[in-house]
Amino acid sequence: MTAPPTVRNSFIGRWWREPRHRRRVFVATALACLYAGGLAYGSWTRVCAAERCPSIARLEPGAGGQLQTSKVYAADGRLITELGIERRTVVRVNEIPIHVRQAFIATEDKRYYSHNGIDFVRFPGAVLDRFRGFSTITQQLARNVFPEEISRERTLTRKLKEMRVAIELERNFPKDTILELYLNKINLGPSVYGVEAAAQVFFGKSARDLNVAEAATLAALPKAPGTYSPRNHPDRAVLRRNVVLNLMRDQGYITPADAEFWKAYPLELTTRRTSYGDVAPYFVEWLRTAYLEPRFGRDLYEKGLRIYTTLDLDMQEAAERALQSQLDEIEAGAYSDGTFEGRTYREYIEQGRASGEDQGPFSPYLQGAIVAIDVKTGHILAMVGGRDYVDSKWNRITQSARPPGSTFKPFVYSAAVRAGHPVTEMLDDSPLDPPVMQLDSTLWQPQDYDYTTLGLIPMRQSLYLSRNLSTIKLGMALGEQTVIGETRRYGITTPLPPYPSIHIGAREVRPIELIAAYSAFANLGVRVEPIGIQRIEDRQGTILFQSTVRREQVMDPEHAWLMLDMLRDVMRCQPGSGPHRCGTAAGAVAGLRVPMGGKTGTTDDYTDAWFVGFTPEIVSGIWLGYDLQRRIMNNAGGGRIVAPAWTKFMRDVYDRRPAPPNWGRPDALVSREVDWTNGFLATPFCPLEVRRWEWFYPETEPTQVCTVHSPFGVGITP
Repeated sequence: MTAPPTVRNSFIGRWWREPRHRRRVFVATALACLYAGGLAYGSWTRVCAAERCPSIARLEPGAGGQLQTSKVYAADGRLITELGIERRTVVRVNEIPIHVRQAFIATEDKRYYSHNGIDFVRFPGAVLDRFRGFSTITQQLARNVFPEEISRERTLTRKLKEMRVAIELERNFPKDTILELYLNKINLGPSVYGVEAAAQVFFGKSARDLNVAEAATLAALPKAPGTYSPRNHPDRAVLRRNVVLNLMRDQGYITPADAEFWKAYPLELTTRRTSYGDVAPYFVEWLRTAYLEPRFGRDLYEKGLRIYTTLDLDMQEAAERALQSQLDEIEAGAYSDGTFEGRTYREYIEQGRASGEDQGPFSPYLQGAIVAIDVKTGHILAMVGGRDYVDSKWNRITQSARPPGSTFKPFVYSAAVRAGHPVTEMLDDSPLDPPVMQLDSTLWQPQDYDYTTLGLIPMRQSLYLSRNLSTIKLGMALGEQTVIGETRRYGITTPLPPYPSIHIGAREVRPIELIAAYSAFANLGVRVEPIGIQRIEDRQGTILFQSTVRREQVMDPEHAWLMLDMLRDVMRCQPGSGPHRCGTAAGAVAGLRVPMGGKTGTTDDYTDAWFVGFTPEIVSGIWLGYDLQRRIMNNAGGGRIVAPAWTKFMRDVYDRRPAPPNWGRPDALVSREVDWTNGFLATPFCPLEVRRWEWFYPETEPTQVCTVHSPFGVGITP
């Protein structure tokens, strides 16, 4: 039975009045305090024994001592992306607006300028709450600077290490320097470190330009960057921002009226793409793996390099739009009576990207790729290596090798022009007799897509109509090794076996090599090497690398102009009437008012479709097909399903820039009026519809007059 309070109190009182009992209590308390003090002192001194605490000598204030991402810029200086483990741009404390600094101080450490690294005013409450919310800005900096030595586990050892390093920081650096380090180190989102990087990612501006509401939004993030992300959780971000504004008001940094004003300010995030991989991802990854990482290694991700590329952002977006629009139209059935044979990209995405097939880096839906190159400098202006970088990082411009189909034919005709064949030379467009023996010892009897033959036709017409049989016979007459040697002049390096099928593009080539080769046609005989980087600087602005334009004369201007003029015919119709007067891309490019030339390409059974076109300024090529080669659909010719995408792209480009002047014709070329049905010099007796003025390299012009037509309508035998 418990004694009444009066009895209990009287007993305790009598016990406490005994001197010996009081001495025992005092001794026990003193011993406990000594033990606790000794334990605390031992922990304090031993926690950093044997160099278990990091040395602040490793810490160098300013940009030089901090890891920084390398910045990748477009040709006009706009930021494309950043390469690094931690996205960070270092700014000096005096460049950070006062209200940005105040927002972080009010939220994270309101007595920052009055303590020596540890805020002992918060200590009792922190002990009861297992040290939650006890870290000062200096302690947070210690944890962020030395994450390996100071873990993020909520343990007494970690907290003691953090406090020891914080005191050392305060002893060695001024408060403003510590604040600068903190504002450049703090994690404010996935791979986003420091206020400058966060300001760019969320608001598309420098931290120097942040207003009070935006500063408060960033100051709300250290507590839980994922929970209060303004992009992923805007409602939570606004609520937390307003809490920060109230803290700034309570601490006298802003007036109550200002606090209410900024709490009503809308959350306006940038729509500019800022995440890695969003802008020209295939181009960036190509540069990173092929050039940057082999040259700079880890420095690429840590030293804040500035990489100035050749990319034209407006042209890049135009290329993406044109390619995606064309692929969508094809899959919607615009080119196949409302149906599409394969699985569409939309179906693939709606099914959760799960096809049940292991295709490695390849995709099961219709793919496409495009690249645009400046014909004077070789600068790559746009590159789209595939339809969906997230789904497939395989770059179909730089990594694939595909049969080029008829886009290969200009190299056959170039070899002929170089050898002195005039563009009016009559070629035989009839079946091979006998058929050609192939590599596997089978007979090869190729045909044209329409299963027709045209008999004798001029070389010019054979090219702009993209005839197979006449091209094969021309290539065989020149010799396969001659044609292979011609492609090497134009920069194509893939192996080409010396068999007649190469003349119509049956062997694989790399798209970037094929498309760059056409720069020689656009450039009157001068080929340019593709370049993706203009220069690279370190963070101090010292130039570490600068590219040089690589140009090579592969053909003299006179012969090159003849090739150019034949390729212009691919895009236009000849005077007169008849089924064979228009080039294979003439219908697709109708209405585009710029000087242009190009070539369509289609492979056997419609597995690959191409178009490579050029103006005096830009050469660009587009490929469509499946990664694992299969039929696209019936009648999927390059002129029908690819050339329209090139037209969309060029129209978008030249809506923003003036059309270039037409190519100049070299003075050395000579002109003659010929009869197109036989290649002889025309006479007054030749019908007007077969008479045409043609240009010739000196001494290759015809000298024999037409003997087929006479004033009596009867052919004359010479």
